[in-house]
Parts: sequence; structure tokens; C-alpha cells
Amino acid sequence: MDNHTITIYDVAREAGVSMATVSRVVNGNPNVKPTTRKKVLDVIDRLDYRPNAVARGLASKKTTTVGVIIPDVTNLYFSSLARGIDDIATMYKYNIILANSDENEQKEVQVLNTLLAKQVDGLIYMGHTITDELRAEFSRAKTPIVLAGTVDPDEQVGSVNIDYKSATEESVSELIAEGHTRIAFVSGPLSEPINGEHRLEGYKQALKNAKLEYDPSLLIESKYTHKVGGKVYKTIKEANATAVFVSDDELAAGILNAAQDDGLKIPEDFAIITANNSKITEMVRPQLSTIVQPLYDIGAVAMRLLTKLMNKEEIDEKTIILPYQIAKRGTTKEED
Repeated sequence: MDNHTITIYDVAREAGVSMATVSRVVNGNPNVKPTTRKKVLDVIDRLDYRPNAVARGLASKKTTTVGVIIPDVTNLYFSSLARGIDDIATMYKYNIILANSDENEQKEVQVLNTLLAKQVDGLIYMGHTITDELRAEFSRAKTPIVLAGTVDPDEQVGSVNIDYKSATEESVSELIAEGHTRIAFVSGPLSEPINGEHRLEGYKQALKNAKLEYDPSLLIESKYTHKVGGKVYKTIKEANATAVFVSDDELAAGILNAAQDDGLKIPEDFAIITANNSKITEMVRPQLSTIVQPLYDIGAVAMRLLTKLMNKEEIDEKTIILPYQIAKRGTTKEED
């Protein structure tokens, strides 16, 4: 079969499903049984079916390339997001140019301009914060942009996240329920909206619900690396905290190791909840209790939203919030 003549009807017939089901699979609609989704994707692959929007793109000689700006390619949080982006990009026949911005604001602008110069059709940005300089570049660029795991307080561009405020509130409430009253809040810079507005608000709300005093000495800003865990643990200890909420898994692992090196029993003497559920949380002992973000889905949904923007399809909502869960593991007490 010549792939130019393949229609959604052919895919539906081959897979033995309705055209509506094929459309749902192609559009990333969650209301499709996994077995059905797999069957449809296999047929799409075999017939090399290209959704019309992409076929139109090919006909108009677009580059069909998407730029992805990632702050730290070695951080498992970002690599899980990138995986979701890549899979959907492949499905829609887009090529990806991945650029690492080293969490450096100047480099972010530079990388953005380099990608725009390559005439990418769209951009996914995963940096922690949108500086005014970057926002100016965003609005100058005529290219569609979607944020993955990054909040735009002005909601000017599309974004895909979880509800960081309620996830943090629930995590801290969990620690309070275990009897902790001195709970440290460890995050990256509070100037980043996810930390300073969403997560911090959730932390304060949990304390307020439990009628606990908010103490600024329990707020610690840190780099997101395992290496600084020892130093951060020392600060937590000096603040007489018996539990901590950490907004990065690699950092949480560093704090966990330092607490155990200090002779503390986990979770009896010291409890930890982290925020991303990247692979690190299950590599350490005890395993880290964590907010479970659908990292792969955040990447996949961001890429799907971008394909819609690039092809000027109708969009219901460009600020997308996906569900999260809390996984209680070895760094918090088990349920009785």
C-alpha cells in the first residue's frame, strides 16, 4: 500500500476498531484501553500511516523538527520527561533537537535563539523558571512553545504540570500525621514559581491546617545535586527538624545518605518525602517516599499539545494539570 493513500479508515479497518478510536489514540486521549491502543499503534506503524496534519506539513516542506530545551540532561527527572516527548514526536514523525541549557539563564536565551535559527516548527521548554528576558524571546518568536514541568504564571504559553501546591500540602500533612512538628522544606531557588509560589504555599497550608507555627529557619534553598546533600542535612539538623520535604530526588538521596551516616534510623528518627518519583527513589535504601508525578505523560502530553499548536488545531485547554499520587515507602512510617 502506498503510504500517501493510507487513511484513518484503513487503520481502523486493519485494527478492527472504529475511526473514533483511532482518532483517540492518535490524539493521545486517555480513554482507550491499553490493549486497544497498542493494537492501533502497531497498525499505524505497519502501514506507516501519517495523521493528516503531519502529511500537510510534509507537503509544505516544513522542517518537521522540534527543539527541546532541557536544564540538566543528567537529571533523571528531565530524562523521564524527554522520553515521553520523544515517543510522541516519533509517532508524529517529528525530529527532535535536544539542547542542554545547564540551568544557566544566559545560556537558555542563547540555546533558544540557536534552535529558532534552525527554523524548528515548535519548542518544548523544561527550564525551572521563565525570566523576563526569556519571555521577551518567547513572544518575539512566532514559533509555538509548550512548557513541560514548568509553570508560566502569566499562562501565555501552553504548559503541562501537576498541582504542585496540593501535592506538597498532602506530603507535608502526611509527615505531620506521623507526629512531626518540625518539618524542613528544601527546594531550589524560591524565585522559581513552582518552588516559591506553588510548593511553598502547599507547605504553609499544611502547617496552617495542623495549627503549627511557620518557621522561616526551616526553609532551605539548594542546588539539585546529590553532592550538596550532606551540607543541606547539616542545616536541617541545626534547625532541629525531624522530617523534610525535598523538591528533587537526587538531592533527597544525598540528604538520606547523610542522615544515615549520622547514625539516624530512617524513618523512626528522621522522615523524608521527595517530589518526582524518578528512578533514584527506588535505587536507594530505604526507598524514598515520594509524590508520583506522571513524568512520561507530562512529556507526552506536552508534545501532543505542541503538535496541535503547530498544526493550528483546536485546543480545549493549554494549561494542562495531570493527576499525581503519593507513594509511601521506607522513608516514612508505614500505615498502621
